[in-house]
This record gives sequence, C-alpha cells and structure tokens, in this order.
Amino acid sequence: MATPKKNNKAAVREQLASVHPSGKKDESFFELVFEVARQIPKGRVTSYGAIASCLGTKLSARMVGWAMHAAGSAKPKVPAHRVVNRNGMLSGKHHFNPPSKMETMLKKEGVKVKNDTVVDFKNLFWDPATELI
Repeated sequence: MATPKKNNKAAVREQLASVHPSGKKDESFFELVFEVARQIPKGRVTSYGAIASCLGTKLSARMVGWAMHAAGSAKPKVPAHRVVNRNGMLSGKHHFNPPSKMETMLKKEGVKVKNDTVVDFKNLFWDPATELI
C-alpha cells in the first residue's frame, strides 16, 4: 500500500500568517488566495496553478481564478492583475473593466505584454511555493 503524501497545507497557512497576519483563526480558501496574491511583488507575475500548489491544493487553479474574480471587493486590495495563466496569458482580463485594464496595470509596473501574453514570463514568474517558504 502506498504511503499518502504529507499535506503541507497547515505549514503553508502558518507561513502565510507570519507573512501577513489576518487576525482570523479560520480562513476561507479565497482569503488564503488573497494573502498569497498580496505578496506578489510589483513587476512580477504568478499563475493560478502556482498559488493553488502553494496552498496544497495543486488541482484547484480554477478555484484560484474564481477567487481572483472576487478580489475586486477584497480589503486590503488584491493585485489580481499580477495573476496570469500557466503560459503567461492574461486569461483573466475579461473580468477587468475595461478588459484592457489588466494589461495597463501590468505595464505601469514595468511588465511588457504582447498579444495578451507577458513577455519574458519565465524570468518575471514569482513562485509563491519557493518565495514564501
């Protein structure tokens, strides 16, 4: 019988709490996603899947997308424009008003975008699993 992989979700939660304490004892998945997204430095980007993996839910990239969609009303603000798909495409741009706002915000931070894709994505990619642990 195979030994199940150790779930590091609790360790990640502790790490996130030490990075930016929320004061809440039990946080929702969306709140955890927001905490990770708030750590993305200006001029860098990450992916939905990278955030999901960091939280110990590798197969939940789509749920991270839903969280980013809901991030507009979160306080403190969440830099949802810094979260792109695994290929560096601005797949969430349609949730910005106007849709060009995501690209405009990235360009203000020095991120070059061409054909709705981050130029030099591999070098600008910020991996929360390595940066926060």
